[in-house]
Order: sequence, then structure tokens, then C-alpha cells
Amino acid sequence: MSGKGQTTLPGASCPLPLSDYPEITLAHGAGGALTEQLFQNLILPELSNTLLDERHDGAVFPANARELAFTTDSYVIQPLEFPGGDIGHLAVCGTINDLAMCGARARHLSLSLIIEEGLPTETLWRIIRSVGQTCRAANVAVVTGDTKVVERGKGDGLFITMTGVGEIIAQQPIRPTRIQPNDVILVSGDIGRHGIAVLSAREGIAFETPVRSDCAPLHDIVHALIAADLDIHCMRDLTRGGLATALIELCQTSGLGMMINEAAVPVSDAVSGAADLFGLDPLYIANEGRFCIVLPKENVAKALDVLRSFNIASESGQIGTVLEGPGPLTMETALGSSRQLDLLTGEQLPRIC
Repeated sequence: MSGKGQTTLPGASCPLPLSDYPEITLAHGAGGALTEQLFQNLILPELSNTLLDERHDGAVFPANARELAFTTDSYVIQPLEFPGGDIGHLAVCGTINDLAMCGARARHLSLSLIIEEGLPTETLWRIIRSVGQTCRAANVAVVTGDTKVVERGKGDGLFITMTGVGEIIAQQPIRPTRIQPNDVILVSGDIGRHGIAVLSAREGIAFETPVRSDCAPLHDIVHALIAADLDIHCMRDLTRGGLATALIELCQTSGLGMMINEAAVPVSDAVSGAADLFGLDPLYIANEGRFCIVLPKENVAKALDVLRSFNIASESGQIGTVLEGPGPLTMETALGSSRQLDLLTGEQLPRIC
């Protein structure tokens, strides 16, 4: 089928199983199995190149005798303001963190706003103010951008897209393809707080122990790890899809299996209780101030010393290891059994970042 302004290649057909998903669903944006299907079957075949195929948090490329990192992300969270942050703070932190995961120091940001008609001007002012405060604290600047306004009912308040450029400061490449068998997996702190904080604000639920988002920039911690001359093989921030999804993606990209210990994964009592109440798995709940590190076991003690010198990473610890040969992500449960962790098909918490 074609019309004005549209072309159809002879013999071409959509690579997704249209009988199952004739339309895009919220689950296609959840970071789980359907997101992977969308990327692998529809997007990557048309756009594949050496930089995109790395499947990293950003692209790393040479420029004038230096290496730069480049990343972009969109933020569609509801509500726009939540315990521990807002969409503006989230956008800056998320972009800085993606660059940090590549071993880069953020230099410049681009800010694109899609504003819905009817958004209170005071709300927009608070969010822009939050962007500015977060940028100044991180010593990075918004240097370009764009603003659009759409009709009432067409934009859900505010959408933000932020792009970042950073300079690589790591001496060795930090990327999924450097992961090796017998590497150790560390996590920088307790998981699941961002998703539960947003859920509580969205549903108007007051927990006995209030839960605040962990949303925070991670660049200072990452720069300290790099300065400590650690042989970091890979880092990944645990955003959409949580810890489990991030590690499954690393298994797929590296071609190696991983084993984690359920008892070693830090989860606060408040998050655990809220997750049980709503039937959620903390392993798949989004975070915005947590990341995992994959590195040789001889570097573990030094890495943990660096991590624990920061308040935000005081609960960091070793949670697993990389296995020999290809395989899934497996978890040793608190009961001593093991189970395979897979990408979720559905959406635990939509519009979380």
C-alpha cells in the first residue's frame, strides 16, 4: 500500500509478525522482549553499522585525534514531578550517565522540548530550573535545542529529548564486547527505588516508609573508577527494564552467560514490600542512579573501595560472575535453586523514564 509521499519497495514486507502485533503497543517501549524484537527485526536491519551494532549506551568514535562519545534519549515519564526528581533532572542525569557508561566526561547537551498546550507555565519553569541546576552541579551546559508546542491532548504535558556529547577519558575501551569469562559483576547500590517512587506518585499511594527515586548523575563515581586505573571491561546503567534486562542485553552482546546471586542483590525493605504488594519483580524495576560494572576479579576489592567512598554507592557489592561460553542470565535463588531470567514480554511499569 502506498500513497502520496510514501514509497514501497517491490517485494518488501514488514519484518515483524503483523498477525501478532499489527500495531505498536506500550510493551514495545518497555525495554523487554518486544523492544528487542522491534530493534532486531525492524530497526537494526535498515540502520546497521559498526557503531550502532556495538549496542552500547552511546556511540564512541574518533574526532581530531580524540575520541568522543555521543548519545541521545527521550523522556516521557508520568508524572512529570516525582519524589526525588522530575523530568528535567531525569533527562540531564540520564544523558550524563549514558556518556559515563562509555567512559566519557560529558561536555555539551542539546535539549528538545515538546510541550502540550495547557501545561501550566509554572510547571515548565520548575522543570527548566531543575535542568539548569542539574547541569551546573555536573559542570555541563545545554548549548542548543528546540521547542515545539502541540495541541491540547496530543502531548501528555511535556516530552523531552536530550542529546549529549562527551570526551572519552578512559584509557581502555569500555564496551560489552570486552566482557570476558570469569569477570565479576558489581552493582553500585540498591535497586528499584526509581520505579517505585514514580508508581507511588502516579497512583497517589503513600507507603509507610517513603521511597524516593535514586535519580542522580553518576559521572563523579565513574571518573573516580577510571582514575583508579581499574581494568573496567563494561558498565551499564540500570534504567528501563532494570538490572535483569541490562544483564540479559550484555549476555546477548558479549555472547557469554552470567550467573547472579539473588541474596547479594541489594533491595531495600521498602522497595521489596511495595514490589510484593503490586506483584512486581525488583530485578526488572527501573533505576536512574544505579549501574553495573563488569571487570576482572583481581580489580574487585579496589573497585568496591572507590564505589563505597561515595554516599550514593555505599551499598555497592559483588552480585555475580561471567560464565564460560554463550548462555543465558541465570540466578541462584535464596532457596539454593537456580532459574533463568528472560526479557519480559509485557510492561511492568509504563512511562517510567
